[in-house]
Amino acid sequence: MNIKILIVEDDEQFSYLLAEQLRDAHYEVLHARNGRKAVELVCDSAPDLVLLDILMPGMDGWETLRQIREVSDVPIIMVSSITNELDKVRALQMGADDYVTKPISRLECMARIEAVLRRASRPTTAGDILRIDDRLTIDRARHEAYVEGQPVNLSPIEYKLLISLVDNAGRITTARRLLNDVWGWEYTDEVSYLKVYIHYLRQKIEPDPSNPVYILTERGKGYLFQMPSR
Repeated sequence: MNIKILIVEDDEQFSYLLAEQLRDAHYEVLHARNGRKAVELVCDSAPDLVLLDILMPGMDGWETLRQIREVSDVPIIMVSSITNELDKVRALQMGADDYVTKPISRLECMARIEAVLRRASRPTTAGDILRIDDRLTIDRARHEAYVEGQPVNLSPIEYKLLISLVDNAGRITTARRLLNDVWGWEYTDEVSYLKVYIHYLRQKIEPDPSNPVYILTERGKGYLFQMPSR
């Protein structure tokens, strides 16, 4: 079965060129010219990935992203001419998997798509239940974490980041290493992605996110997952 990619874009010329590029790479292409149609296609056709423009008439990309996330965890790459760093962070916070700016080269576009699809399908190594301490537990087989016995709602990226940190517990892991392990080699310069997700993880697993005991920042070096003393 071909991998289906949904292009949500009102610019017909850009959409046509992108669609031809994807078909040349043997992807099946779906197209929506507005946000409402995009949400319908996500529900009805279950695409494997969505390329979502931000600046569209009517329902813009932000609202479209919000509505898609209410019904699906399909990987989403925001595609926009807006280069503002704050918009990139906002997209990640709202649940997007990546953010690319126009114009984008054919090679970079395909690399980003392949990386996001690879992350979505990459299995996490199974193993026994890992008890970090009396408060935090990780079940690798179920891909779940528990705080005080209650499951934590982690996104796939958050879980992969947690596992990467735990697998290197007691050692400083550089930002580039974490980006490569979790997102792929194409993202080793996207430090803002890592900062956003480190913040998310701390909010979900730390007793006091402003004073972390598990995920420590080593300024100028990277991050360290600390195994608390029993």
